[in-house]
Amino acid sequence: MITNTELEYKGNLFPAQITSYQKNVDVLNFITKNGVALQVTVLRDSVLRFRYATTGIFGNDFSYAITKYASRGYNKLEIDETDDHYIITTAKLICKIDKTNLKKTIYDAADNTLISEDELGFHWEESYQYGGDIVKMSKISPDGESFYGLGDKPVHINLKGKRFENWVTDSYAYGKDTDPIYKTIPFYIGLHHKKAYGIFFDNTFRSFFDFAHERRHVTSFWAQGGEMNYYFIYGPQMSDVVANYTDLTGKPHQLPPLWALGYHQCKWSYYPESKVRDIAAKFRELQIPCDALYLDIDYMDGFRCFTWDNERFPDPKKMVKELEDDGFKTVVIIDPGIKIDMNYDVFKEALDKDYFCKRADGPYMKGKVWPGECYFPDFTNPEVREWWSDLYKELIEDIGVRGVWNDMNEPAVMEVPGKTFPDDVRHNYDGNPCSHRKAHNVYGMQMARATYQGLKKFAYPKRPFAITRAAYSGTQRYTSSWTGDNVATWEHLWIANIQAQRMAMSGFSFVGSDIGGFAEQPTGELYTRWIQLGAFHPFFRTHSSGDHGDQEPWSFDEDVTDIVRKFIEIRYQLLPYLYTSFWQYADEGTPMLKSLVLYDQDDPHTHFRTDEFVVGDHILVCPIQEPNAKGRRMYIPRGKWYNFWNDEITHGGKEQWVDADIDKMPIFIKAGAIIPKYPVQQYVGEKEIDQLTLDVFYKEGKENSTVFEDAHDGYDYIKGRYSLRNFKLTGKPNELIIQQYKSGKYITPYNTFKIELHGLPFKIFKIQIDNEEALFEDVRVNGDNTLVVTKDFTELHIIGK
Repeated sequence: MITNTELEYKGNLFPAQITSYQKNVDVLNFITKNGVALQVTVLRDSVLRFRYATTGIFGNDFSYAITKYASRGYNKLEIDETDDHYIITTAKLICKIDKTNLKKTIYDAADNTLISEDELGFHWEESYQYGGDIVKMSKISPDGESFYGLGDKPVHINLKGKRFENWVTDSYAYGKDTDPIYKTIPFYIGLHHKKAYGIFFDNTFRSFFDFAHERRHVTSFWAQGGEMNYYFIYGPQMSDVVANYTDLTGKPHQLPPLWALGYHQCKWSYYPESKVRDIAAKFRELQIPCDALYLDIDYMDGFRCFTWDNERFPDPKKMVKELEDDGFKTVVIIDPGIKIDMNYDVFKEALDKDYFCKRADGPYMKGKVWPGECYFPDFTNPEVREWWSDLYKELIEDIGVRGVWNDMNEPAVMEVPGKTFPDDVRHNYDGNPCSHRKAHNVYGMQMARATYQGLKKFAYPKRPFAITRAAYSGTQRYTSSWTGDNVATWEHLWIANIQAQRMAMSGFSFVGSDIGGFAEQPTGELYTRWIQLGAFHPFFRTHSSGDHGDQEPWSFDEDVTDIVRKFIEIRYQLLPYLYTSFWQYADEGTPMLKSLVLYDQDDPHTHFRTDEFVVGDHILVCPIQEPNAKGRRMYIPRGKWYNFWNDEITHGGKEQWVDADIDKMPIFIKAGAIIPKYPVQQYVGEKEIDQLTLDVFYKEGKENSTVFEDAHDGYDYIKGRYSLRNFKLTGKPNELIIQQYKSGKYITPYNTFKIELHGLPFKIFKIQIDNEEALFEDVRVNGDNTLVVTKDFTELHIIGK
């Protein structure tokens, strides 16, 4: 007979003293008296992994976030033992593990300064409802510590004093401080005493982060299931932390086609076909550059994925081909919900093959989305992903669609309290069966992965272009993203700026917002200011809801159209600069956008700046984020900067007023920069580039710049057919030297550079190219400080009187 019906709530449990230690090459295993196991893996000198098991037994080591291409290896690994600690030393870090309780302290090996220290350290609480543990970690936060990252959070760049939840959520018309929203990226950067470190908590369950919110000097993170499994990444530069995290979770698998960095136009919805053609014709008539037009859910037959509405789009292949002939790539939406319809081939095939998600007791997971009642493929099953990727054959290979946009993949479910699947839904999880509690945050990622694989297969030899709304760490390997269903308000313009910066510092640069706002209707002024910001975001797309007014560039007054055209043209001129920034991101993990703290962490004034950011290495921008503004105060980082509009030189390190009426936005170029520019095109590939313009901004001192080019699509660049030009500028009072080092086998179509010299403090007296004097008429020197030189020079020497 059972007499005690009360649960024994044990509360927080902690590791006891270490009883055994074992080393296996780069993996160190510690066991405590109460059976807790700690596994420390030394991935790199600056990257340590900490993995805990409360039963002493680790489950299968599987992660969707960690890429198989992540760098491994270290220069030094020493293990020492004292009476109180085990001490792990690499070339960059010293990690001390307390023998009595597994608490860790981590120091910089170069100067022995403290970087990170456990407070309570690892602890856990048994989950009586679900089984397993609620796993927790807390660390001491020293005075003055700031926190950044965590992906798509619509809050101040600095996270200090706030608490967050990670649970991918459909958040229509979210606002400032709404949490959670569409993405889960459980990675943050801590910065104190001019040194930065990162922590990536690779746990896909619902998780939480507290940045000294509950207790002033304590930072903590915890999850409602799974393992305490996190990576400690040391800088000390923030840029190195971000690059190492991006290396760990994956850089983009390939560059995007150049057209994907052009301007895109989207609406819910452009239909019928005549409407799409009218939009395309208007862009060309008004000479507003545009590379892609989007078809939202209304192109489908009753919202059934992979179908067409034959009345609205009677001949999609012909339409797509004719749009392509006029320079427009067609991008279509695909959602995860598959309509329950026995006459619908996609549904019938998935049903026959048992590819849909099921509830715990066997019934299919049924939910309402746009088509009505739907079943949902289990994208965590590799067989389902392969099937899904093959479904793209007709859209991509036969009809000629060039990109796919995955929406509603949180997964979103209508008319249910949680807006998504119930917790008991079952998933394959690549052979690690689990509930939706574990799979929820990666569902959209795995859908995007399957879409990417289909595009890569059927777009070949062209490069794939995919977009996703939902994401987990590592999704940047496969796809771009946007920030979800925002609103046409000035506050949302501020939010869009923050989100793009934060995503970039969280390893995911290829991001933009719905320009002008998805919900409601912007004024012409708000739309103009949003286009100005969007022109400097990696993904540049206007998107709006069909429930409101028009949001094409010509939908407001003529003045707005002219300014919007001007900024889209600036975007197209800067395409080689942006493409180079993307190559640096894909090659090194360098974020394409840099918040000021990421750009100059040693300047304490940058730690709380939200509005200003640096694009690539050399362009500083700051959006205007309020109506009726004739300019704004902004912080300009240390160093010399040229005003983009008038070449005035500004000395940074302080906040100052910058004029910017409606037709301008504060843009500055770093002194010493060499900025590559293309001519304005109506779409990528409209013109053969017969000359590359290099804007050279004089500096007394040295500065390096890079230009990466290739065929702008295809995979030849992977085989070495690229052109990488490294420029070193050296400025002296009476001379300017530009040295060029070229690598790669790609031959650019142009033979000359047009060099436009900005801020030259002397009158040109003599020009030498590779130590030979050049005649002024040969290089076409004129009064506006421009000259034309061969693209193959090694050293250009401009000498003044």
